[in-house]
Amino acid sequence: MSSSITLHNRRKQRNRKALKIKSNGKLRLSVFRSNKHIYGQIIDDVNGNTVISASSLDRNLKNQFKNCGTKEVASVVGKLIAEKAIKKGIKNVVFDRGGYIYHGRVKNLADAARDGGLKF
Repeated sequence: MSSSITLHNRRKQRNRKALKIKSNGKLRLSVFRSNKHIYGQIIDDVNGNTVISASSLDRNLKNQFKNCGTKEVASVVGKLIAEKAIKKGIKNVVFDRGGYIYHGRVKNLADAARDGGLKF
């Protein structure tokens, strides 16, 4: 019997393999969520470095919201990532949901990033 962590890792690897085929050298917007926070990074897989990152642990977000594990906070993090990306001239990315279902906080982050100007 497989544990849930192993199943999560299998979904994540399957998703990344599909993204690698479709990406054509685009940057990757990767999402990680925990019970209390949500994180987003734009990663350059060719050079192996993180270009932009934002999370609910940012000082102004943490002070603004009492609970940082909500859909509202995920939307704010998505907008923040989009703003930072537009400032650096990044408009096209590939969305990497990891092993998470495209639902709830992950979906809100993606929608807010699209509304902010990112295309994926």
